[in-house]
Amino acid sequence: MPKIYVLEAGEARVYRWAQKSLGRLWKLGRLNHVAIAVPDLEKAKFLYREMLGATVSETVPLPEHGVYTVFVDLGNTKLELLHPLGDDSPVAGFLQKNKAGGLHHICIEVDNIKDAIVDLKEQQIRVLSDEAKIGAHGKPVVFLHPKDCGGVLVELEEA
Repeated sequence: MPKIYVLEAGEARVYRWAQKSLGRLWKLGRLNHVAIAVPDLEKAKFLYREMLGATVSETVPLPEHGVYTVFVDLGNTKLELLHPLGDDSPVAGFLQKNKAGGLHHICIEVDNIKDAIVDLKEQQIRVLSDEAKIGAHGKPVVFLHPKDCGGVLVELEEA
């Protein structure tokens, strides 16, 4: 049976793939966006729109995720600018540790998020919620624990 190695806190943990993983019921797709937590959303919008000439969306509040979002169109992918919506926002905690902001997560599309959740849990990849929530694009999303993904918070979005 094949093995996959995942780095966690400097040690390699070995996950054994379930036999059905070889004939997965879901497929990983393209990079949808890279999310950046920003302490000043208007300043960040100005940078990308006025200084760099990108197409920048309007600010959209997502109360169920505790963030304001703005998308920057790069042609082949997008940047998602994140700003806290309330003090208990996960992005507020991130910005307390990273005052200047920074890379928050990457988002990769999948063709079937429910099958992906089941399969990844079977492979001992921690999914940060039991069910998908509706994300900024109006599609189901889940997040994978950074300790199981090479130190990167990964969002999966159903395409």
